[in-house]
Amino acid sequence: MEARAIAKWIRMSPFKVRRVANQVRGKQVNEALNVLHYSVTAASEPLEKALRSAVANILNKEEANKLSPDDLFIKELKVDEGYVLKRFRAASMGRAVRIRRRTCHIHVTVAEKDDKK
Repeated sequence: MEARAIAKWIRMSPFKVRRVANQVRGKQVNEALNVLHYSVTAASEPLEKALRSAVANILNKEEANKLSPDDLFIKELKVDEGYVLKRFRAASMGRAVRIRRRTCHIHVTVAEKDDKK
């Protein structure tokens, strides 16, 4: 059994979020939440929120009455690029320089681990 959560339009560069996502990809949910909660980077906050949402989604299913949060792991964690806000800033000699404020989408899939394998 698996469930997913999507966090869209996160006002952070996808490159910064992917650095933190690579640390927790494929880990157990409890271990990943500990890493994200005590991480210093700002990118860990939206990742932790999306992961908690995915865990809540799988625990609220009707078939999950025997499921424990200790039996879950991160099956898929994907960070995609969203739209880019284009802004301009004054530069020297009367010029304007473009500033690109990037956004990202976070896709988290949580699944039950199989002890049979």
